[in-house]
Amino acid sequence: MRSIITLPTTSKELVLDGEPSDAELDAIECEMPLILADVELLDAVIKTLDRPVTKLDERRIRRARHRVMAARRDLTNRTVLTESGGAA
Repeated sequence: MRSIITLPTTSKELVLDGEPSDAELDAIECEMPLILADVELLDAVIKTLDRPVTKLDERRIRRARHRVMAARRDLTNRTVLTESGGAA
């Protein structure tokens, strides 16, 4: 996985104002569907930590895993199309 943070070549270009750059914000926004799907999966798993897993819990976790995989697939396809010069 590539880091969204890139360091400039000279120290004059390095500005540490504590705020993310526009490029970093764009990368986060692009990955937001995956982030939300991961949070949903984590919530589903956390709900089962202190009690036995029911059929409904199994379905909730399975659906959340499918959403994570779909979000990863979409993000990968979008990244590949963008890097190869195709229309995103």
